Amino acid sequence: MSTTNSIGIVRAQRAQFDTPLTFRSGAVLPRYELVYETYGKLNADKSNAILICHALSGHHHLAGHYADEPKNIGWWDNMVGPGKPIDTDKFFVIGLNNLGGCHGSTGPSSIAPETGKPYGASFPMITVEDWVESQARLADRLGVKQFAAVIGGSLGGMQALQWSLAYPERVRHVLAIASAPRLTAQNIAFNDVARNAILTDPDFHGGDFYQHNVVPTRGLRLARMLGHITYLSDDAMADKFGRELRTGQLNYGYDVEFQIESYLRYQGDKFAGMFDANTYLLMTKALDYFDPAHDFGGDMNKAFARSKSDYLVISFTTDWRFSPQRSREIVQTLLHNRRNVSYAEITSTHGHDSFLMEHPHYFDVMRAYLDNVASEVSR
Repeated sequence: MSTTNSIGIVRAQRAQFDTPLTFRSGAVLPRYELVYETYGKLNADKSNAILICHALSGHHHLAGHYADEPKNIGWWDNMVGPGKPIDTDKFFVIGLNNLGGCHGSTGPSSIAPETGKPYGASFPMITVEDWVESQARLADRLGVKQFAAVIGGSLGGMQALQWSLAYPERVRHVLAIASAPRLTAQNIAFNDVARNAILTDPDFHGGDFYQHNVVPTRGLRLARMLGHITYLSDDAMADKFGRELRTGQLNYGYDVEFQIESYLRYQGDKFAGMFDANTYLLMTKALDYFDPAHDFGGDMNKAFARSKSDYLVISFTTDWRFSPQRSREIVQTLLHNRRNVSYAEITSTHGHDSFLMEHPHYFDVMRAYLDNVASEVSR
């Protein structure tokens, strides 16, 4: 990941909310905290703010590094910074860790004030709509009444779309990247298999594993391995690993023999050591539940009739988890509602992970669109 023109040293901030948040499920969270980072400066009339919504395993640390962790580079540092496509010389950029997350915002591993123990299984089931509501409250706290743009990839793109539906007057532009208007049955199936790997781990303890001083490592590891396969393209795996053997010969057993097996197990172990199992369950369920058309008899055109934003929709040719067809469905719905929409289908070999990669065509599209957004913003 490139650190050229990095924004440099950043720090996380914390906002506490004492107004109860009622979830779409009907559950109520009496109070909560959101961890976030900001980059760039908010202009005088507060018209240059951009919100970036993260995907399943993302968080608030988008760009730069921490003073005491110089190697901890933000996950979108190649995209966000001075002179980069999301230019912090022009925009005030906000990244946050979603509610229910495991990187500082209130989530299942947080201590519940009522019990003095981690929320665990008692943490409410959360939806994209709930996230957008909590994000809007953070925007209010920061004095941002309207975003110049809301941007997200994958699950983050769903949040960006929801912003234009829940708060049509508060977002001028939406950039939905490698996303979908709702999950296919196949995607829901992948998520269910991943969740079952966690739910059936003996160390899961119904979600209250914190009190047993264990982690459902095996389940979380398998969930990540499965997910990671779906984020890559067949071409990417073939180019990087092919059928290369780890030791150069077949051992005729069940231990790691192929390099792709070694890679997946490494990714699984790494993820299991840094991510919370309950958060993984919540995030995948939020993916499953997102369906703007649900309250409109399944009619996506009616769901987007209230939108007033302009849109940039981007897809990648080898992304089979969120295929270009799904992005084109978004575009068709927006055109039906006579919204201004630009669409780019980027040729890439990296599969769903393409939205994280530094690809010249992709970056040029982002830069050109956001330069136009910047031209609308007062200095």
